Amino acid sequence: MSPSQAASSTVDHGPDRRGALAGLRVIDLTRLLPGAFCSQMLADMGADVLKVEEPGRGDYNRSFPPMAKSESGSFLLLNRNKRSITLNLKTEDGKRVLRQLAEQTDILLEGYRPGVMERLGLSWESLREHNPRLIYCAITGFGQDGPYRDVPGHDLNYLAICGGLQLFGRAGNDPIVPGLSIADVGGGSLTALAGILAAVIARGHSGRGQYIDISMTDGAASWLSFHGADFLFAGIEPRGGERPLIGQAPCYNVYRCADGKHVALGIIEPHFWTRFCKTVGFEELVDRQWPVGEEAQMQAERLQKLFATRTRDEWVSDLAKIDIPFSPVNGLAEAFDDPQLRHREMLISVDHPVEGRIPQLGFPIKFSDTVCNIRTPPPRLGEHTDAVLRDLGYADSDIERLRQSGAV
Repeated sequence: MSPSQAASSTVDHGPDRRGALAGLRVIDLTRLLPGAFCSQMLADMGADVLKVEEPGRGDYNRSFPPMAKSESGSFLLLNRNKRSITLNLKTEDGKRVLRQLAEQTDILLEGYRPGVMERLGLSWESLREHNPRLIYCAITGFGQDGPYRDVPGHDLNYLAICGGLQLFGRAGNDPIVPGLSIADVGGGSLTALAGILAAVIARGHSGRGQYIDISMTDGAASWLSFHGADFLFAGIEPRGGERPLIGQAPCYNVYRCADGKHVALGIIEPHFWTRFCKTVGFEELVDRQWPVGEEAQMQAERLQKLFATRTRDEWVSDLAKIDIPFSPVNGLAEAFDDPQLRHREMLISVDHPVEGRIPQLGFPIKFSDTVCNIRTPPPRLGEHTDAVLRDLGYADSDIERLRQSGAV
């Protein structure tokens, strides 16, 4: 290679706005949250995601309140950059179309209860016969095997089973319902995303796809590595409000201020604790950062009285000057207007043909070269059915026959 050729090969043409996964095709058979969040991440990174929905009804989440003009708000936040086709997988024509699509796709994502795809004749084994490169990912509550295989559940149930739910709450009180869908998104969506991307890399070496069995309970259980150490290495059963980092430690807790708003004191390191104590005039607590029992309760009450003397924003303004882990507890209105989240573009918007200009949550991974961006708004139900079928070779008369038969 000549010097001029070498130079031209390294020319920076700017970011690739197609995304890191441009060229990958995804079939998304899932409904509601876990699969939708996973496939939106894939779509935002450039994959061509085709959302397969039931004719007439579509994804259940389309009608889940609160509603915008015609679509659910949560649906609009989970389905941008996707196309939608309607298929009735209980009909032979619908199954035939899906098999044709699967022959041309890289990844199939489904969230049915174990055994459903087998009964439909659309199992991993049958689909890979015609496409050995297919990566097939199934997201379920408890996985494809085991005694809970066929047990129904949701996020709260998976957290309860894996031991995570008892970590939320105040000491001596009952567990509380967490405000985020931890098992659904953390245990399901993000675990599936990691598995799919790993399978894509593995396929690059082997040329073969594979089956990925994602249990949301397994995924949530894997997040117990920190608190699980209490039990596995010390024989302690951690419960909300009874261990240092889940509500027991005064230095790592939430306090109400004079205006009824709250602040989060998140100090772990001793030098931050020392700095805080000296600033607020509690020098005698410098060597008492991790009290237990009655002493912990008394220290927490003392800090609560301190924070109750001023408003939240006054505390935030003053303690920002001493550089410690300390934050306001924002409501969503404040969070969406927060300068850091604004700067990181975690609230953006897109034009929708029916809803108008709609807000969107930003993509959390920032790439230097393969930039993620909104290419299309969330699809209307079956919006791309005709175009997808034409790509498969169906004539307009064939498409009309499928529509009349209820297959699409």
